[in-house]
Amino acid sequence: MKKFNFRKVLDGLTASSPGSGSSSGSNSGGGSGSVHPGGTAGVLREEIQETLTSEYFHICKTVRHGFPYQPTALAFDPVQKTLAIGTRTGAIRILGRPGVDCYCQHESGAAVLQLQFLINEGALVSASSDDTLHLWNLRQKRPAILHSLKFNRERITYCHLPFQSKWLYVGTERGNTHIVNIESFILSGYVIMWNKAIELSTKTHPGPVVHLSDSPRDEGKLLIGYENGTVVFWDLKSKRAELRVYYDEAIHSIDWHHEGKQFMCSHSDGSLTLWNLKSPSRPFQTTVPHGKSQKEGRKSESCKPILKVEYKTCRNSEPFIIFSGGLSYDKACRRPSLTIMHGKAITVLEMDHPIVEFLTLCETPYPNEFQEPYAVVVLLEKDLIVVDLTQSNFPIFENPYPMDIHESPVTCTAYFADCPPDLILVLYSIGVKHKKQGYSNKEWPITGGAWNLGTQTYPEIIITGHADGSIKFWDASAITLQMLYKLKTSKVFEKQKVGEGKQTCEIVEEDPYAIQMIYWCPESRIFCVSGVSAYVIIYKFSRHEITAEIVSLEVRLQYDVEDIITPEPETSPPFPDLSSQLPSSRSLSGSTNTVASEGVAKDSIPCLNVKTRPVRMPPGYQAELVIQLVWVDGEPPQQITSLAVSSAYGIVAFGNCNGLAVVDFIQKTVLLSMGTIDLYRSSDLYQRQPRSPRKNKQFIADNFCMRGLSNFYPDLTKRIRTSYQSLTELNDSPVPLELERCKSPTSDHVNGHCTSPTSQSCSSGKRLSSADVSKVNRWGPGRPPFRKAQSAACMEISLPVTTEESRENSYNRSRSSSISSIDKDSKEAITALYFMESFARKNDSTISPCLFVGTSLGMVFIISLNLPSADEQRFTEPVMVLPSGTFLSLKGAVLTFSCMDRTGGLMQPPYEVWKDPNNIEENEKSWRRKLVMNFPSPSQEIGDHQYTIICSEKQAKVFSLPSQTCLYVHNITETSFILRADVVVMCNSACLACFCANGHIMIMSLPSLRPMLDVNYLPLTDMRIARTFCFTNEGQALYLVSPTEIQRLTYSQEMCDNLQDMLGDLFTPIETPEAQNRGFLKGLFGGSGQTFDREELFGEASAGKASRSLAQHIPGPGGIEGMKGAAGGVMGELTRARIALDERGQRLGELEEKTAGMMTSAEAFSKHAHELMLKYKDKKWYQF
Repeated sequence: MKKFNFRKVLDGLTASSPGSGSSSGSNSGGGSGSVHPGGTAGVLREEIQETLTSEYFHICKTVRHGFPYQPTALAFDPVQKTLAIGTRTGAIRILGRPGVDCYCQHESGAAVLQLQFLINEGALVSASSDDTLHLWNLRQKRPAILHSLKFNRERITYCHLPFQSKWLYVGTERGNTHIVNIESFILSGYVIMWNKAIELSTKTHPGPVVHLSDSPRDEGKLLIGYENGTVVFWDLKSKRAELRVYYDEAIHSIDWHHEGKQFMCSHSDGSLTLWNLKSPSRPFQTTVPHGKSQKEGRKSESCKPILKVEYKTCRNSEPFIIFSGGLSYDKACRRPSLTIMHGKAITVLEMDHPIVEFLTLCETPYPNEFQEPYAVVVLLEKDLIVVDLTQSNFPIFENPYPMDIHESPVTCTAYFADCPPDLILVLYSIGVKHKKQGYSNKEWPITGGAWNLGTQTYPEIIITGHADGSIKFWDASAITLQMLYKLKTSKVFEKQKVGEGKQTCEIVEEDPYAIQMIYWCPESRIFCVSGVSAYVIIYKFSRHEITAEIVSLEVRLQYDVEDIITPEPETSPPFPDLSSQLPSSRSLSGSTNTVASEGVAKDSIPCLNVKTRPVRMPPGYQAELVIQLVWVDGEPPQQITSLAVSSAYGIVAFGNCNGLAVVDFIQKTVLLSMGTIDLYRSSDLYQRQPRSPRKNKQFIADNFCMRGLSNFYPDLTKRIRTSYQSLTELNDSPVPLELERCKSPTSDHVNGHCTSPTSQSCSSGKRLSSADVSKVNRWGPGRPPFRKAQSAACMEISLPVTTEESRENSYNRSRSSSISSIDKDSKEAITALYFMESFARKNDSTISPCLFVGTSLGMVFIISLNLPSADEQRFTEPVMVLPSGTFLSLKGAVLTFSCMDRTGGLMQPPYEVWKDPNNIEENEKSWRRKLVMNFPSPSQEIGDHQYTIICSEKQAKVFSLPSQTCLYVHNITETSFILRADVVVMCNSACLACFCANGHIMIMSLPSLRPMLDVNYLPLTDMRIARTFCFTNEGQALYLVSPTEIQRLTYSQEMCDNLQDMLGDLFTPIETPEAQNRGFLKGLFGGSGQTFDREELFGEASAGKASRSLAQHIPGPGGIEGMKGAAGGVMGELTRARIALDERGQRLGELEEKTAGMMTSAEAFSKHAHELMLKYKDKKWYQF
């Protein structure tokens, strides 16, 4: 007989209370230690040996995917063939071949003004808006800053670095030009002052420097362009202006002809001027490409400014003139464009977004050779495209980078690591058939760097849901990202026409198809989504195309009762008959297209109309069932807050702030539809009175509907419900001042939303005392909560209302002080759902199908599912869904569930093995469903067989089933709340990963809930992060760091150690191409044969030192790759010596090749000279 310990039973009862075992959390968000009550815990500790320790965990960012948010600058290395993009937030993205994608960030966060590659040197210069120059080392996988130079008295406007030069020209807002040594990053004493560059007779300041470039013909001449239209050709040796050019329109950009005799300017009036150095008095040619032709003698019509022009020559064809802007003002509705002029042909390429910058890619890095352009990189505000110039129709290249994540704003994400390996190939084979056509047939021209797969081999898939209803599946294996398949959920609905349906139902004004939640079972390939318009769609995967009608169900889910009032003990009446007090919950299956006439409350009307005609469904995911919540008595359906699907049971469950619905998607029937309060069943011992109708219910119904994601505050006299502000807006909107602080002591605000589960409505303006909070949370089994509160999944904001509404929304004062300040309109929402084979009731001897239901008040219900025993009866016999009467309690809204067997192994929910539903041959052979059930390991002892992990916004608990004993409690946070919690597998062991609203990432071992990691990683600054943050197996996580970018991170020490091997190399040793042989006569008369020693001119010996107050040199933290210790360490010195030897050997090899080439040229010249001498040796002077 098993030994009985009465003391341990009392400890177990004490620990089962939510308030027990807790202590005040630290400032970092940590909570109390774990609690180990009861004899079962001792058995558990003996049987389960936890292998995870804190040494297994470490947080670090891995890679960033997507389009750089708010780009500002662009640069290209024509030898290494790498591309760099700077942004307004101080970030730099460096792109090469697919797999080579690096993100680096300026610590100051200042916007990047300009980028300049040190061509084929493995370095990059960035100029930022805080007037600082930075030198980045690209010869390591994670670039680092080597030097910085901060200008104190002048603002940087333009930079230019000549090819194979170590002197950087820097133009400023005052019109001066400074020169910086790239190697030492020290300012030279040589300065070109604006008052010396212009004529003495000029009375006005020329403005900031907008262009700097050395002459392709003579490196000793510098072309300086000023904003007011003045261009100065400066002789660096003589330190004077050789010529000056004046034009009455402001200059935006300048580009040279490769021979160095002409240059082209773009102006603010939409004109292009071509200047010849021999006649600088007036333009050699003036054109307004998009202006209307005028009569002779009259000036052409002005157009929009041409912001940039590039003048590129070809050996065998006419030159290319490429520019952005310059359109006529009378075409205001035309989109931003890039114009390509080639000979007499003018091609205008219209863009979807404004042009930020563009660069022409040329075959040679030398400016004095024929450029031979082959592509144009166009950086738009929200896209990156590359145009093929080698084909007459100018097609674009297919972009291998995931730059279209934000094609429609991302509203939710899901991350799956170590999923079935065949899924990626299957999804890609389906998705490749629907790719866009018309791309260039040439390979992507940006091919720099090197990348290999590394040691990580398990497949990963990321799913993103978007505001337009689309779903994208991405292959995220080996820290890359490539789109596999795109699903459009809006195709199951009828298109909304302007004005249509306004008499029957107010639809969502914008983004009615926005995806709200995603649930995917990779093994069974069942896919389910919920949308902002209160609908759920279940998809099944098929390789075959079908044409079928879409089955739809409509569900009524509404339950309104008064606040629950606790009677005083001395006046407490006998318990009434609960069955007579419960209003019947109503469910509706099938289609009821009831039309509500004007003046009548809307009822039984969904927000969207499902297509009734047969629909062609291509191979891939095909809609199996559409479930929609409908209006009830003039009240719109509330957004869905939780979703779960079981392919083994054939059941989908979802809930919102009104209640829970369970649907059989095999038989297409509604099994359960009830209000949250009904889940308490017979355990509800408190009196409930039906709510009286509102006085202005019709007014609210006619004026309120679920607003779209982009339209958040349409009217301050209405009360609106939403949880998706900022998810569809690409610009981060500021938080309203009046919603900056939440009044609850355990709450936090995100974009004006009161997201704490225990917080009251922000408009109440009252604060709960600590005593009140303890009273509210201190309720045991068999007792429902004293009040209703809102959770992060069902947020409601009360805005200023009219006098009548404010009277209606006044608080119903109770005798209980703990509920005196709670908004009576707050509801208990369903926040978490979980299907599992478990013990539905206490002391059950066998497991059975169960549905775990968690609410925003920390209540957990277990619903029993009674399925037909025989497989063939599943399609005909009904499924019984009954609340078991069992419930558990935690602090805060329930976020996640999971189960473990008694050996500590994580139990996966049962699933059905995928079988193509439209494969006739396969279905004829075997029509039986193949189920994979995960039963707990058998045990000879009588006792608990399963352990359930439940995590809420405040704490985590581990329960033993079927005894329902609380084994471990960990109060995760007291001062904040958890936004995301997932039970994940790492190193073949389970752990609980949490992301807190105060920015902390916490990892706890299972089942003991011992803290393994607590790092202050990311403070929550936007609701976008809260809605998209997710953990997955193998130590991986991600979130949407900006509206256009996904940031991936790892909390695995092993992956952090191996990350260096997984990243791509940004720099690979490539020999610099040799300059073309210009020939003897061309070099003699062309003027470019002379050499120019910049060191002699700009060095300290001749130019002197610059003023110390002008600029400050700041040594950078970056160094040579591999120097992780001190700079003077032995390994660092050896590494430096090895790299220096390699570079010296490479330079010696280049010098040897150049010497051999010079010797060959000298021998040829000597031979020709000797032949010429022999030819004319015996001739007299008069014979020539």
